[in-house]
Amino acid sequence: MKGTLTHKILADHLVDGELASGEEITIRIDQTLTQDSTGTMVYLQLEAMEAEGIKTELSVAYIDHNMLQTGFENADDHAFIKSVAKRHGVLYSKPGNGICHQVHLEDFGIPGKTLLGSDSHTPTGGGLGMIAIGAGGLDVAYAMAEGVYSLSVPKILGVHLTGELRPWVSAKDVILYILQKLSVKGGVGRIIEYHGPGVQSLSVTDRATITNMGAELGATTSVFPSDELTRRYLEAQGRANAYRPLAADAGAVYDETIEIDLGQIDPLAARPHSPDNVAKVEEIGRIKIDQVAIGSCTNSSYADLMKVAGILKGRKVSENVSLVISPGSSKILAKLAENGALADMINAGARVIECACGPCIGMGQSPRSGGVSLRTFNRNFKGRSGTADADVYLVSPETAAVSALAGVLCDGRKSGFSLPQIEEEIFPPNDNFIIYPEGSNKSNTAVEMGPNIKPFPLNQQLPDMLTAEVSLVAGDNITTDDIMPSDSRLLPYRSNIPHLSEYCFSSIDKDFAGRCRQAKNSIVVGGSNYGQGSSREHAALAPLFLGVRIVLAKSFARIHRSNLINSGILPLVLEEPGDYADFQIGQKLVVENAPKQLEQPVIIVRNAETGRAYRTVGDFSELEKEMLLAGGKINLIKQKKKQAE
Repeated sequence: MKGTLTHKILADHLVDGELASGEEITIRIDQTLTQDSTGTMVYLQLEAMEAEGIKTELSVAYIDHNMLQTGFENADDHAFIKSVAKRHGVLYSKPGNGICHQVHLEDFGIPGKTLLGSDSHTPTGGGLGMIAIGAGGLDVAYAMAEGVYSLSVPKILGVHLTGELRPWVSAKDVILYILQKLSVKGGVGRIIEYHGPGVQSLSVTDRATITNMGAELGATTSVFPSDELTRRYLEAQGRANAYRPLAADAGAVYDETIEIDLGQIDPLAARPHSPDNVAKVEEIGRIKIDQVAIGSCTNSSYADLMKVAGILKGRKVSENVSLVISPGSSKILAKLAENGALADMINAGARVIECACGPCIGMGQSPRSGGVSLRTFNRNFKGRSGTADADVYLVSPETAAVSALAGVLCDGRKSGFSLPQIEEEIFPPNDNFIIYPEGSNKSNTAVEMGPNIKPFPLNQQLPDMLTAEVSLVAGDNITTDDIMPSDSRLLPYRSNIPHLSEYCFSSIDKDFAGRCRQAKNSIVVGGSNYGQGSSREHAALAPLFLGVRIVLAKSFARIHRSNLINSGILPLVLEEPGDYADFQIGQKLVVENAPKQLEQPVIIVRNAETGRAYRTVGDFSELEKEMLLAGGKINLIKQKKKQAE
């Protein structure tokens, strides 16, 4: 991997370990970000670590998810985050400032820096030439407290881009094309590095769209070089001093390489219910649509929304379509208001909502029952929209806008419309939505904690004999939405694990929580790519609260596997995937001499009733073994502090 941009940035931040694929390393983290859906847990954990301050160059707490304030819960969470941010020297981005990834790109991202965020779409920062990684909240809290993050060195997948995109084809189509080729598991264990002459035709926000949805590939992160276009983008944001040119060396060698000619890509759509279920818009045909939603951290940039406004200008949204638009940041919304684009959207019949994640995370704007919704978002998992039987398609802003006018899914190349030319704009600095924690610290700032905020559960040390009852046998590609549903009904309870646990796996098996309580110690069996999707550690904490001690699967998604280990839950991979068919609800499984077995390459799980032994693989690093033995990361931190006293 020497000579790659990834290697250069990691080498510059290396604290411990060897930069070789599969080796565990520790890197220095320059920046962190949190958002309010995961942030309450992050700051509860930061307090539990008894951190005296933060060791990063910059940490920002964004409020962008739980924006509906139909009760006190969300507002209380915001007050809690604000108070802890002030105590520890963390910047606080107020509600209305925008979506964390878009705002961070505009205001804080710096080429060559490392960024760790408690949101799976943190790799958006790779569009600026950052190594930006999504992680569980506990990993982010630790990075703030200690300034470091540990990971296994991924392979580097080089994507060599040539050519240029044709009209009506956008960056969204590029990442959908890659998802079609590689699948939602294609990036697991990899960092995706884009290079080649085609990079020069993609703006920073184009690049950010592509790196953002690299999360859907399961990749650790994605990264583009920092070049002249990067400089121009930073200048437009009033941050020219943040620019630094960065690129791979000529002749850099990648572990794997794929070639993509941008000129050969067509307008694409991800069909229900997976981001990799991709086909050409033309092939899908002119299906009737009920809703169009434009925005999210994937496609809410100024350029994206100006294209939408240009398509809508002087035209009328179909009478059968509800069009909703959510700008990515307050600066973008202000600029749209200043130049008249906002009026063009409204006059066409669009509903404009505040700068937030909104419909993307199921927070409002659910489509009608059985409806078809086109969305410029990054995920279309079944039920994520808030409507269980809706069909959600993922498309580009251009395709979304022209389809909203027609009332059916459209290939814009056949619309007869001309695409607007987007002129570069200068965005004057505006930090009126940012609270800087000057002059505050733990000694003079109290924590504000509302009644909905409950302590997070802690595990126990790994026993010699671990016996657990199978409480669920789930299929392939189980998402964190499946494990811990996320919608406007449950999002206000992200700081209340006891309440959330009642809904754990409820979309798959309504009896799961009750079965776990009866079993006391239980085990979940899953298929391949278990835990894909969001970084939310609630998908580990809620099962932990219910007594889940082991998850046995064919394979795991990266972030969820880490979250399980952080919680002291054993993630074990079946050595023989065919053994999956043996497991049934109610079976009792046993791991004998569990601490000793952690040291072995193969861990034996025995069926207590039949006596059959199953070979499983943990492949745990030394640090992961320590966490599992201690019953989780918080327990290990406390142990080490006690030993140091």
